[in-house]
Amino acid sequence: MKIILSETRDIKPKDIMRLYKANKWSSVNKPVELYKALINSHSLITAWNNEDLIGLGNAISDGHLVVYYPHLLIDPNYQGKGIGQMIMDKMQEKYKDFHMQMLTADGKAIDFYLKSGFEKAGNTQPMWIYNGTEH
Repeated sequence: MKIILSETRDIKPKDIMRLYKANKWSSVNKPVELYKALINSHSLITAWNNEDLIGLGNAISDGHLVVYYPHLLIDPNYQGKGIGQMIMDKMQEKYKDFHMQMLTADGKAIDFYLKSGFEKAGNTQPMWIYNGTEH
């Protein structure tokens, strides 16, 4: 297995849908919007095993002070192999000097992000208007 990371925008919607379905993320139910959101992100890092999309992470940013990481998904067959960390490391190359890096995590993702250097944001309370049931 040879994992290749890419900052490409040349990604096919069918590859994205397969990855999101495999992870049971509800945004797969809005395929057009999901595709547009990803390709218009400030950054999009993809992970490939040959021709197979096995992971991706994106960032939304003002380009100077603040970055938000909304999605980091790894194909369940490839989880636990360091691919998510490789994607986060690539993001850190770009955003390490920003004033604020933000994300929302739940479940198993919390431990992953803690190991990646993130911490609970003081006494803040996560809030959202969300039209989904999971991710």
